[in-house]
Amino acid sequence: MQGCAIAEGLAFIFDLDGVVIDSMPLHTEAWKVYLDRHGISSYEIVERMHGRRNDEIVGTFFGAGLPADEVFHHGAAKEALFRDMMGAQMEKHLVPGVREFLERYDHVPTGLGSNAEPANIDFVLDGARIRSHFHVIVDGQQIAHAKPAPDIYLRAAELLKVAPRNCIVFEDSPTGIEAGLRAGARVVAVQTHTAELPAVDFLIRDFSDTALESWLQSLEPRP
Repeated sequence: MQGCAIAEGLAFIFDLDGVVIDSMPLHTEAWKVYLDRHGISSYEIVERMHGRRNDEIVGTFFGAGLPADEVFHHGAAKEALFRDMMGAQMEKHLVPGVREFLERYDHVPTGLGSNAEPANIDFVLDGARIRSHFHVIVDGQQIAHAKPAPDIYLRAAELLKVAPRNCIVFEDSPTGIEAGLRAGARVVAVQTHTAELPAVDFLIRDFSDTALESWLQSLEPRP
């Protein structure tokens, strides 16, 4: 597919869940099932999990102070359950237009910056056959501070060799949007599930929004 014009010196950084793949409903259901197995209420599960790392979610529901290996075990077991549930449904859960967008802009330096577990990132990128579009991948285990700290996007920009101010971050959660803005990037909010989001540089429903193309092509690198 022919590439679309965008100014040289810009780069893209994508979040994963809610931006590349509409996984929130299955993540929510997997957490509910997993917590139920342990006799724990999943009250306000969406608010308590959206945009957060598994170690933070485990601490929220199972209590602070668990040994690190137990925290890891809970997180890994829930993610295995999620992958079983996603199974052959991968393609239909991709955010509309994202595959075509990645193909159109394959010439643009592109990274992935996600709090997701590395196994989940591999599962999605390989299962959807889109790994080749991402030149760098940074997960929450590679940085000291998860979103909303800017670390994950600063590291992705560093690996892409593009200044954060010239990166366009695609995010769907208030936590992730804060991380992108604190990194100094332009931020595009994707309204996959959250209707009310903080102020950003551009807002889309999904990647089939034709206004996104015009906006991207109007951008110039910041000095």
